[in-house]
Amino acid sequence: MKKAQYHELNSSSYQLHIHPLISFILGAAMATACIFLYISANPGSTSSFNPSPNPNPMELSANWTGASKQEQVDQGVSEEIKEEVLQMEAMEAGSTGQEANTTALIPTPAPEANDPLKELAEVLKKAANEDNTVILTQINEAFAAPGSLLDLFLESFHAGENIERLLNHLVMVTMDQKTYDRCKSLHPHCYFLRTEGVYYNNEKTFMSKDYLDMMWGRNKFQLTILELGFNFLFTDVDVLWFRDPFRHISLAAHMSISSDVFLGDPDSTSNFPNGGFLYAKSCNKTIEFYRFWQEGREKHAGRNEQEVFNAIKAEAVSQMKVRFQFLDTAYCGGFCQLSKDLNKICTLHANCCVGLGNKIHDLKGVLEDWRNFTSKSADERRWGNFHWKVPGRCIH
Repeated sequence: MKKAQYHELNSSSYQLHIHPLISFILGAAMATACIFLYISANPGSTSSFNPSPNPNPMELSANWTGASKQEQVDQGVSEEIKEEVLQMEAMEAGSTGQEANTTALIPTPAPEANDPLKELAEVLKKAANEDNTVILTQINEAFAAPGSLLDLFLESFHAGENIERLLNHLVMVTMDQKTYDRCKSLHPHCYFLRTEGVYYNNEKTFMSKDYLDMMWGRNKFQLTILELGFNFLFTDVDVLWFRDPFRHISLAAHMSISSDVFLGDPDSTSNFPNGGFLYAKSCNKTIEFYRFWQEGREKHAGRNEQEVFNAIKAEAVSQMKVRFQFLDTAYCGGFCQLSKDLNKICTLHANCCVGLGNKIHDLKGVLEDWRNFTSKSADERRWGNFHWKVPGRCIH
């Protein structure tokens, strides 16, 4: 986003005892000269930070997966969406379209040099792909300690099928100094989200006040990412990655969110969402929805952000015209509704599981099962009827 730098001309006042008409002419001439000098000296002046232009939603999936736009469009989307996609492609070529108000980024000023958001914007810019898209996870000391969830999370990218490259676009948002230091020793893209007077270095009990503050703070932080002009795919650190999930994210959705329980229709608000794995596009509709989502915290006091999303999703679709995609658990699943086909699975979330120790125990077993699966030949994988070992402490 470019931001013009305006300069103010300060001049001392002089009392000129000359004819008023001459004074007026001289004043006009001086003003014209100043304007000409400013334009000549500042063609296309920009601020010190200049993120890439507003991401083009039509290029997202193609750039992550290598598929063409038309191939992505033809994979079962409706005629209405196909028409919208074509309109958006026409806009790319320079023609005018009617979707600009829903796909164009809400103008947000670029950070000034002394703006606290400048560091965040720079980290995001370094990690973003050509479409201004980043992968985000958020960690504290309990999750990032050696042998904890972070190690399993990173290991899954190395064990997965051709997804190590995605680590280049991963930003780890850390909640305390110790976690930030460990992140810097492991990964190039780290950001320290400082929370004054609040300490998130240890595990927070589910639905406690600190837990709710942490989850709503995470939600507000995601809004900031969108306002800075970046798309993101947020993933909890207790999600293991096995294949590229971007190929299953809809081109036409403003948000794609994982499901605790998926009922078969990706457009249906009857699905039960899980905010631990979601993609959000930086555009007017998504930013507007996130602000509405934040307002819902007061209206639905004592509930976490996922419960509030569930309460407002239908209204967002019917009144705000937000397009949600609920991800199929066959591809982006979890312990709540276990995907049993290892030939399809992209990500697996330790949802419906309480307790850090329980999550670590079961995810270690999942990673072991995956390694056993990938050690087999292609034919053995296809016909070997591989499954996760169940039950565990949570997985069943």
